[in-house]
Order: sequence, then C-alpha cells, then structure tokens
Amino acid sequence: MRTIGGIELTLTAAGAADHADLYRAFAALVAAGEGYPQAPGPLEYHEFADYWLLHKSYVAVGRTAEGRLAGSYYLRPNFPGRASHIANAGYFVVPGLRDQGIGSALVQDSLTAARTLGFDAMQYNLVFASNPARRLYERFGFEVVGRVPEAVDGEDAIVYWRKL
Repeated sequence: MRTIGGIELTLTAAGAADHADLYRAFAALVAAGEGYPQAPGPLEYHEFADYWLLHKSYVAVGRTAEGRLAGSYYLRPNFPGRASHIANAGYFVVPGLRDQGIGSALVQDSLTAARTLGFDAMQYNLVFASNPARRLYERFGFEVVGRVPEAVDGEDAIVYWRKL
C-alpha cells in the first residue's frame, strides 16, 4: 500500500526476524519518554517482549519498500473473560517516518485485523493528553469515554473506545 505521504508500506505479521528491529525502535521511544508509561531509560529485551510480543492476539510490522522498519502495532483482548470481545492495541511509528500516513495505515489495518480476529470493539486505555495521535484516533471514530487525572508524571491519560 502507499500511504498518504507517498511511502510504499508493507504490513505483515511480525516474525522472529523482526524482533530485534522492533525492540530497538520501541526501546528508543521508551528512553525518550514518548507515548508509553514505561519509565524512561534502558529497556531490557524481556521487558519489551512481555509488553509488545507475548500474550498478544496479533503483532504487525510495517516496512518500507527498502525494508526499513516504519512502525508496528499489537492487538490483544483488553479484558479477560466475558469482556474479551473488546480489543486493545498499541502502535508506534519510527521518528524519521512520522507525519507521512504510516500511523493511519497501522490504525486502519488494526481495525480490520481486530474484526477478523472476532473483536467487536476497541479501547485504548492510557493515551497521554499531549499525544498527537489523539487526532488520528478521533478521525477514525474513536470517542473519549474517560480521563485518568495525573496518570503518568502528572499528565492526564485519555481512554478511547469505538465499535468495530
């Protein structure tokens, strides 16, 4: 697919060959304190694997035509048992490729994948109030269903939800 920013992007299920690239990219985001609640600083591989790879329904990786990692997302049930029909997702786009439609492609693909996996709704639990991806989520029809005051380092977190 070609993103609105003109990037040729391929989205596939993440495999073992992708794990090192995903780890490096996610660890850099955590070290920079960007978008995720992990404490900034060094992130061990096992911490990344537990958060991003293990116990997930699906993990996707996006790569450019040249094979460069562009971004990723995961899907998992947001709740156990009778509420497991509600998906949760996490996304990231590598810094050098932001604002070129990759985030939109990841969200769109995740909505399709979630429906295919049998989920009927999606919820994002802790979207920092300052996160520019909020506009993207709202463009895809997510609505604010809650706010957690001072969730992380004094910043509010927004809870988003939408039917699939």
